[in-house]
Formats: sequence, structure tokens, C-alpha cells
Amino acid sequence: MTQPVQEETCVVVVGAGPAGLTVANMLHGAGIPCVVLERQSRAYAEQRQRAGIVETRAVRMFQDWGLDARVLGGAPSDDVLEVRVDGRHRLLRFGTDDDGPQALLCPQQVLVANLIATFLDDGGDLRFESSEVALDGLTGQRPTVRYRSPDGTMHEIACDFVAGCDGDHGASRAAVPEGELTAYPFDHGISWLTVLAEAPPPPHPLMAISRHGYAGHFARGPLASRFYLQCAPTDQADDWPDDRVWQHLRTRLGEDGLVAGPITEKVVFPLRSVVHEPMRYGRLYLAGDAAHVVSPVGGKGMNLALYDAEVFARAVRDFIADGDESGLNSYSRTCLHRTWNYQEFSRWMTEMLHDAGDDSRTGPFRRKLALARLDRLCRSRASSLAFAELMTGLA
Repeated sequence: MTQPVQEETCVVVVGAGPAGLTVANMLHGAGIPCVVLERQSRAYAEQRQRAGIVETRAVRMFQDWGLDARVLGGAPSDDVLEVRVDGRHRLLRFGTDDDGPQALLCPQQVLVANLIATFLDDGGDLRFESSEVALDGLTGQRPTVRYRSPDGTMHEIACDFVAGCDGDHGASRAAVPEGELTAYPFDHGISWLTVLAEAPPPPHPLMAISRHGYAGHFARGPLASRFYLQCAPTDQADDWPDDRVWQHLRTRLGEDGLVAGPITEKVVFPLRSVVHEPMRYGRLYLAGDAAHVVSPVGGKGMNLALYDAEVFARAVRDFIADGDESGLNSYSRTCLHRTWNYQEFSRWMTEMLHDAGDDSRTGPFRRKLALARLDRLCRSRASSLAFAELMTGLA
């Protein structure tokens, strides 16, 4: 049997999503060697559609590392969320009294493409189509990561640390022995039909509430939109032909003149959340969806991944520069504090936006409570500021 090609580096990053690519760019900028392994092709990684608003805290993070112009340049900013309740328009502002940068409407695939280009242009080592990834020796001083390259060659990389950024079903968390992590799952009991269409985007992110169910309309570029429709948990995408999609969008959004366009993607997915504790096992540090999944309401999933990435990158930088292990030792505790804060906010938003509409699931009492929450957000300065701090990531 042919022996694997033996290599060494400081950090192996498994997964080239927002978390992994942010880790890689930060480490590379700090002069710390790293190798990124990605199972998919570059084209697939750059075109993979995901939701995403880069919150103010993350904008500042990229500024601190000198990456903002290259990975966020050109993304429009906004601090307004439009909410329609039974067709009535209300605006929620999530700008704060701070004069700093606003949140940016940057689709995840744009951010990923920019992070890939930045890393490769600077000479980074990013290996696409890496299969059969396996992690060994995670509790030792020098763990190893094995993978098969596209030409069939096996490689074995010895390293100091592994950043597990390969998602909820990746090899990283699967490498942790059973019983070492505790999972906290939650099913929100709600499903969405997500629709990508060549249709004009709204002027602001739009969430609509009605007795017909929740609907959302978000920009995905100058000529594309992402729509969300609350649907039955048993629904399949085939249950929603294009005519039915546009009919429900016009009804729920209260917009009879909504311009239709070719639909390029339809997927039904359940809203769920899960947190795995701790986020570290030996020399493996889990980040992003490998550690936690958050309901998409509130746009916190990608931002949580970016936060994990920076905490890890700073910890490694401090250890390499000064031998300071405090950041590495506190990584899980630091990340989990924000994780649970964002999970609570996302659950609160999920309840409010869905309970305020169709009351067949939770009843009229819950609907009245949710409508009262919305009204308070729009009328109370203190409530709107608390909302803004959570939306911008500054809380």
C-alpha cells in the first residue's frame, strides 16, 4: 500500500465556509501557516446559496484585521427592517446611537467568494475536492489530518491545532468520541419553503405576518431575491408549484403587484437549533455549524460562525506570539456565551414573527402576545434599542 504524503503545518482548517475561510485569512495575515481542506469544488463553494447579513460587530471585526475592503467592499448597508402585519407597513430600525459602521447586506456566497479570492491571492493553501477527511490524535501534542486529493493521493498533515469548520454533518465533530460532547437540540415546529428567484429585491429586508402564515423577502443581488414561506412540516417542494408560490407571496406580503420571475431553487427545511458543548476536544476547536445551528430568523448563523473564527484566530495568534494559552483554554466558554445569547434572540424572533400570524398552531392568546411585542418594538425607544443591539451584534 502506498504511504500517505507526509506534511506539517500549524493549523489545519477543515471546511471552506465563512468560519473556515475567516480563520484562514486571519491566521495567514498574522503569518501563521495553515492549510484549508474543502470537500467541494471551488465553483460549488462560491455558488452555495445561504442567507446572510454581516452584522455591525462582524464589520468591525474585519476592519480590525484589515480585511474589510477586500471581503466586504461594495456591499450595501442598511439599518431598517420592514415588517408588514396583515398588509400594514411598519419599520424597525436596528441602527444604534453609535456612529460606527452599519450592518451590511452581503449574501453569504459573495462573502465566501471574496474570502476565497483574498486567501488565494495572498498565497494561502486552500485544497478543494479533498475527500475522506479523517482526524487522529486530537488529545496529543501533534494531531494529524488525513485526506485524499482529487488525483487519488492520500495525504497526512501533522499540525498543532485543528479548526473544525465543516458543518453539522462534517468529519470534525464526528471525530469526537461519543460522550465527550453534550447536544442541546430544539425543533421549533415550523418549516419554511425557501425560494430563490430572478425577481427584483425589496428596498429593505422584509418580513410579513398574516393569518396565512409568515413570508420573507430579501435581496440576493441587484436582480435576485430570496423568499421564505411558512409551510406545513409535511410539505415537500413539489407541493409548491410556481403559481402557488407567487400567489401566496402576493397574499402574505400584501403586494398584489409583486413582480414574478424565473424560480431557480425551491427547498423545504425545518427550523431547528442545536448547541454542542464544549466546543473543544483536545486540539480540535469546533466553529460555526459544526458546533451549533441556529434558526435563520434574525440572521445569526453566519455571524456566529464569524465570531467563533475570530476568537479562535486570536487565541492561536496569542499562543504563537507569546505562549499565552488563556485564549485557547477559554475558547469554548467565550463562544458559548454568545451562542446562547444569539439562540435566545433567534428563538424570541421566531416566536414573535410566527405566533403573530396564523394562530392555528399556537392559539389566539399567543397571537395577541406576539402582536403586543411587535407593537412595543415600534413604539418604545428602549425596546427598539435593545433590539438594535442584538441585531447588530453589539449586545
